[in-house]
Amino acid sequence: MNLASQSGEAGCSQLLFANFNQDNTSLAVGTKSGYKFFSLSSVDKLEQIYECSDTCCKAQLKDVFYILMYLCSADTEDVCIVERLFSSSLVAIVSLKAPRKLKVCHFKKGTEICNYSYSNTILAVKLNRQRLIVCLEESLYIHNIRDMKVLHTIRETPPNPSGLCALSISNDNCYLAYPGSATIGEVQVFDTVNLRAANMIPAHDSPLAALAFDASGTKLATASEKGTVIRVFSIPEGQKLFEFRRGVKRCVSICSLAFSMEGLYLSASSNTETVHIFKLETQREKPQEEPTTWTGYFGKVLMASTTYLPAHVTEMFSQGRAFATVRLPFSGHKNICALAIIQKIPRLLVAAADGYLYLYNLDPQEGGECTLMKQHKLDGSAEPANEILEQTSHDRPLVAQTYSAAVAKGYTEDQGAVGGAGVEDDMNTLHLDEENEQPPLILETD
Repeated sequence: MNLASQSGEAGCSQLLFANFNQDNTSLAVGTKSGYKFFSLSSVDKLEQIYECSDTCCKAQLKDVFYILMYLCSADTEDVCIVERLFSSSLVAIVSLKAPRKLKVCHFKKGTEICNYSYSNTILAVKLNRQRLIVCLEESLYIHNIRDMKVLHTIRETPPNPSGLCALSISNDNCYLAYPGSATIGEVQVFDTVNLRAANMIPAHDSPLAALAFDASGTKLATASEKGTVIRVFSIPEGQKLFEFRRGVKRCVSICSLAFSMEGLYLSASSNTETVHIFKLETQREKPQEEPTTWTGYFGKVLMASTTYLPAHVTEMFSQGRAFATVRLPFSGHKNICALAIIQKIPRLLVAAADGYLYLYNLDPQEGGECTLMKQHKLDGSAEPANEILEQTSHDRPLVAQTYSAAVAKGYTEDQGAVGGAGVEDDMNTLHLDEENEQPPLILETD
């Protein structure tokens, strides 16, 4: 959720960006002073994992490691994009001070791995264990995440000023989705492993507003700028699997779509106060029974009459409705949602431009209206006494115990991105984390 271009409507003046990582286990927040990561393992508290800010580093400049950290983070104020690779130490950063420059860092060691400059403003960055995608308004760059080389550039894409795109997190189905048209809701699906177009899906009549892959990379959810219908397609075939109606009365701006990790639920949030959660299950055919009540007879007559109604009216009767809903305490703020299992219970998480993270319980059997359990400030600060948020604590040091001198080397890729790499003395021993996280990063320094 990039708020850099919408600071006027944001409820929290410091907040510029918020996003969940690929498996919804942590939350990244970009602010005017830097960026932070929070663990999502608990409902009762928002535990801060890491903070990189100008204030934090300046306050501790007596420590040599913080001095080096400060030098590394000197241009990480006004962070408008910060994307973490799963639970690893690899993070991609873009700041408003250098909106065309991408920095890739190892945040636990305080080292910059490399940086790239592009021909235009970076609107979005997506990562999985094989690829890093950089989205500009009219082009997409596909990097190999192991050495950060540009593998392919998709040029002259339809104008995409919001940077709308989605990258599957699956290694087996590593697809990229982005708008194939600026006037209608076509989705271009691109195979980022074999570097070729996989399909073009005519998803909606209106331009696209939101895209999301499920964890397996075999389903793609789409919504248009009209915002009334959510569709789910098979990937790469492009067959429509589900169609859900979010509303009838009014058109809305869809803020986010998100699948649960097992792919059974799909959430859709908008600029209204309601979040809809749909259940992706095929209705079983039941044997027809004769109605025994007046309402039963009326329903049977109504369904029979759909044969004679216009196609778009008939379609409304066949569209799925929300399995569960959430009533947010606000409307009009941009937000991003995630469906996650926290402490063995399904939860809906909503990070909003008002500066809060909201956590709701989802009843997997009954659905219905979800219950608000907790809300936390996205800046990590404690709520006043008798409020919900508790003071956070650090389980890990903010910087690593060693820091090697960085070597800068400029070069130009023929795909159009200009990069310089900051690398450690022995790059073959660089791992993203001490817990065997993937992928190992191999940098070539020539």
